[in-house]
Amino acid sequence: MLNVGLAHHDGDWNWQRVHSPFTRIYYVTKGSARLHLESPRQTVINLRPNHLYIIPAYTVHSYECDGVFCHYYLHVYEGFKKETDVFERYELPTEVVAQEGDEWLMEDMCRRHPEAQLPESDPRSYDNTTKFTNYVRRYNALPLHEKMQLRGSILILFSRFMQEAAEKVWAKDERMANVLSHIHGNIYEDINIDDLAALVCVTKPYFIRIFKQHFGMSPLQYINHKKMERAQLLLLTEDLTVKEVAFALGFNDHSYFIRLFKKITGRTPQEYRMMNN
Repeated sequence: MLNVGLAHHDGDWNWQRVHSPFTRIYYVTKGSARLHLESPRQTVINLRPNHLYIIPAYTVHSYECDGVFCHYYLHVYEGFKKETDVFERYELPTEVVAQEGDEWLMEDMCRRHPEAQLPESDPRSYDNTTKFTNYVRRYNALPLHEKMQLRGSILILFSRFMQEAAEKVWAKDERMANVLSHIHGNIYEDINIDDLAALVCVTKPYFIRIFKQHFGMSPLQYINHKKMERAQLLLLTEDLTVKEVAFALGFNDHSYFIRLFKKITGRTPQEYRMMNN
């Protein structure tokens, strides 16, 4: 967990093109606002009281608020174990009706961790390297029992969305499920396409073809996108040089890593880090 808190707004929650390497969960208590999602398609969702909302990491989105709007917020970074696998395997609804006890869970986390409240609502004030590093250090310093309590509460809230989640078509193909599990489990390694083809006992050309049919991109493109997502997280949460981040993700040539990062994110790793400082 990075942050948890209760926010009160009065027409001042209007941030544009927010993009962060962590997942957001909201519980609305009062008023209304609009959430604009840019991917996988342009969508506008009206945020309503007694509903939960989830925004996956790396999703570009904007907020629009005209009047009074109050909500609990919970920010969870990808260190939260199998979160990536869940979003890859299932289509989760953005909105679900809250269940009894959900507001209490949010309130209880806020009460136990007042230090985790955001200093202000502007994402530019907390989407930065210094803040991320501090948040991660604070969480890592928690006693084990407090981490267990937090994890339990987060999993309960996450389960609300899983109740209405639909398994993606490719997830029914055990071969592809094994491939993605291998990629996610070895994201810090140099992942070889030949090894992935061998994993599902098919030829390399055939594997590349069926992978692209399922995911709309080649295995190498998918691996690179996932590595660049992890790179964004490392640049904000770890005190590593760009070269160290490249090596940590299995790139022997950090110049190639920089070019790839810019191709996918539109910025060099250093520009990305400076932008978020």
